[in-house]
Amino acid sequence: VEAEEGQREDPLDLFRSGRVVKICAPMVRYSKLAFRTLVRKYSCDLCYTPMIVAADFVRSAKARDSEFTTNKGDHPLIVQFAAKEAQVLCDAARIVCPFADGIDLNCGCPQRWAMAEGYGACLVNKPELVQDMVRHVRNQIDNPRFSVSIKIRIHEDLKRTVDLCQKAEATGVSWITVHGRSVEERHQPVHYDAIKIIKQSLSIPVVANGDIKTLKDAENVHHLTEADGVMVARGLLANPAMFAGYEETPLKCIQDWVDIALEHGTPFTCFHHHLMYMMERITSKQDKKVFNVLSSTSGVLDYLNDHYGV
Repeated sequence: VEAEEGQREDPLDLFRSGRVVKICAPMVRYSKLAFRTLVRKYSCDLCYTPMIVAADFVRSAKARDSEFTTNKGDHPLIVQFAAKEAQVLCDAARIVCPFADGIDLNCGCPQRWAMAEGYGACLVNKPELVQDMVRHVRNQIDNPRFSVSIKIRIHEDLKRTVDLCQKAEATGVSWITVHGRSVEERHQPVHYDAIKIIKQSLSIPVVANGDIKTLKDAENVHHLTEADGVMVARGLLANPAMFAGYEETPLKCIQDWVDIALEHGTPFTCFHHHLMYMMERITSKQDKKVFNVLSSTSGVLDYLNDHYGV
């Protein structure tokens, strides 16, 4: 954690460049430092940490150590929090402020545990609470370049989503990421038309999220929605070089992942899972059966060497 805020850029500058901002989504277990390091090598402009429960993070040093690691090259970086109380979110923001470029409030996680705790997607129905949380962070963090963003899902009644977004904008939110599905929707098509309507009703940047698997998809979604950025989750897991224009994971990227993961001391399960995702499209069913049950780093390295010369 060596990066101090003196020479830090404003993440909002990315959105002023005129290019579509390419963003790695917050992903539980996956968008950690080693993986962020990999996607940054392949044209990813901005990365998010996995969602961190702010209350645990503030309360426990152990949670802070296990949930948040970064280094000098890990910028620009957004730390995503689950929170439901303004002061708790502020305290968490203050802890990460010297080491990150902004925080994001998760208002989109549809998982049952999150909703039951009052986190995630249930916040889309509490616009005043979202405003209160954003306002508090804005007032208590001195650095004007520190971004405060939110990530949401849409309502069945889009007027409510537009209302939520306009209220957040009025409170000083930096940008809004919109996953174009409602809380109930899982694998249904993404409502890109809804993202476009939200974009047209705001003057801050909007990021489109949902079902973007290739750079071509990213460009299409940009044209369909007029969004200022695109955020990708599973598409990057399957192909971390996606933003650089590769149709499938190049061997160089697999080699890079091996080098980065070994250097970072990535736990075996995580190291292996990423490779399973990355190699999904380039291995046969038969090969998968063998590769997916390997149980040691040395076994994986031997396999990659024998089959791919990596």
